Amino acid sequence: MPIQTTCIGAYPKPDYINTGNWSEAKQQCGDARSFTYTNDDAAKVSEDLLDQATLEAVKDQIECGIDIPTDGEQRRENYIHYHCRHINGLDFEDLTEKVHRNGAAVAPLPTIRGKITAKSGHFLPGDYASAQRNTLRPIKITVPGPLTIIDTTVDAFYHDEKKLARDLADAINHEILALAEAGCRYIQIDEPLFARKVGDALDYGIECLDRCFHRAPKSVVRVMHMCCGYPGHLDDENYLKADPESYFHLANAVDEADLHQVSVEDAHCLNNLELLERFQHTAVILGVIEVASSTIETVEQVRTRLQQALDHIDKDRLLAAPDCGVIMLGRDLAMQKLRVMCEAARVV
Repeated sequence: MPIQTTCIGAYPKPDYINTGNWSEAKQQCGDARSFTYTNDDAAKVSEDLLDQATLEAVKDQIECGIDIPTDGEQRRENYIHYHCRHINGLDFEDLTEKVHRNGAAVAPLPTIRGKITAKSGHFLPGDYASAQRNTLRPIKITVPGPLTIIDTTVDAFYHDEKKLARDLADAINHEILALAEAGCRYIQIDEPLFARKVGDALDYGIECLDRCFHRAPKSVVRVMHMCCGYPGHLDDENYLKADPESYFHLANAVDEADLHQVSVEDAHCLNNLELLERFQHTAVILGVIEVASSTIETVEQVRTRLQQALDHIDKDRLLAAPDCGVIMLGRDLAMQKLRVMCEAARVV
């Protein structure tokens, strides 16, 4: 069997929807990392157009050869605050400015002013259904993790990050269980903050991951993505990244968590692949495509890296993916890179 391929989350959006994204933010404020997430523009776009955009994102991924596509996050102004709008206790009107991502970003952010609980009803099962009806391949849905939500909001209520993280995990669990009941097999929690705040990740972050997936059925593949950072614009070579060595500090604890797959970046940082040996139980989704570079990898480059990885992990526990979401690349470039990745995975 060839190495399986997947995407991480965000996919370029067509011009006919205006739900906002990080690449558009650069045009508005000069730097996507300081984008102000204030308007729920998705509410102004018809469901038919959002369904069409989702269909196109899924079809593009499948055309490239992706085995486990995502919905492309077409309904989201960004992957964090879209979910936060469905959580009680968050104020999206009276924003508070905050330096976050270890100083990589500054923005007016939603403010936590009350107890965090999930709002009544569910929203992600509808997103899943919109994507899954277009294919027989399993659609993966992504969810922001507690530490990442904390980093991109301002706490004016709890003043206790552990308690806040646990309440956020419970609110996320509310939606994950609904996704599972709707038939979603692949559910991914995004926690880029793990690589930036290793101490917090080890202290309570991994515990909260397990809490997010609490009571999820065995049919669900539990995935966690931890990236090293996102640039302000394409071919930005100087953006602040987390230390890739963080992966080594986290690997053993992540491997002991109740997870099935963990996604790590490799294309932009070329890890010491002995890292993969730290994962004795968990499958690794290895990032083999750079998402912040317009340079297109060659099939041979990607094939070679995957072959090198197989010196350190069994083939049935290795998947290939881009480092992170491909939204910044634009559709044509994203598809060229995904085709290269899928061809390389087939010939390993």
